[in-house]
Amino acid sequence: MKDLPAFTTENGVASIVLQEIPYSKTAYVILRDSLSPTEFIKECGDFCRAAGAERVYATGHDVLTEYPYHTAIWKMEGQGLPDLGAVCVPVTEDTLAWWCAIYNRKMASVPNAVYMGKHKKELILAGGCFIYEKEVLLGIGMVSDGIDAVASLVPGGGEKIVSSLCHKLGKKKITLQVALENQKAVSLYERLGFQKQAELGKWYKIFEL
Repeated sequence: MKDLPAFTTENGVASIVLQEIPYSKTAYVILRDSLSPTEFIKECGDFCRAAGAERVYATGHDVLTEYPYHTAIWKMEGQGLPDLGAVCVPVTEDTLAWWCAIYNRKMASVPNAVYMGKHKKELILAGGCFIYEKEVLLGIGMVSDGIDAVASLVPGGGEKIVSSLCHKLGKKKITLQVALENQKAVSLYERLGFQKQAELGKWYKIFEL
């Protein structure tokens, strides 16, 4: 199912993310412009429902504060961390399904986390990795311009995973995005010296079965 970069009616313009519907029955609406936002939000919600969504979240307009709050997404920035000895092993065709299974299990309760599967194959093969310390699998991660995902499988493994991903990026400044409600991740990043730089948007629930 394809996203709609420009969903338009006489009441406004929005971008609608539909790719998650087959996996989590969830759609996301980013309001771009509207002179009649209340009517337009309903139109967006109705469209997503017709496409199969059982949950619809929206961002981009002050009128959304009338709806139940869902989450806030923050950009954080920190300095590259020293190498603590953990090793990044890139995802391959043979290990793709394993990586996705770990990611989806660990991220199931994280607000706005996307589902990872074969439809994201190129993205995962480009930046996904398993992080090992000796023969112990600490967890998984993914990078692109910054850190895109961190999932620890052992207590206390998060610091070494983040350190390994920073080392893989090889940058002085590292950026990432995190849901404010994912307090375990926020606490980890703050402990490692990352600081909140900007709120990228608040999301509100406009429909749920």
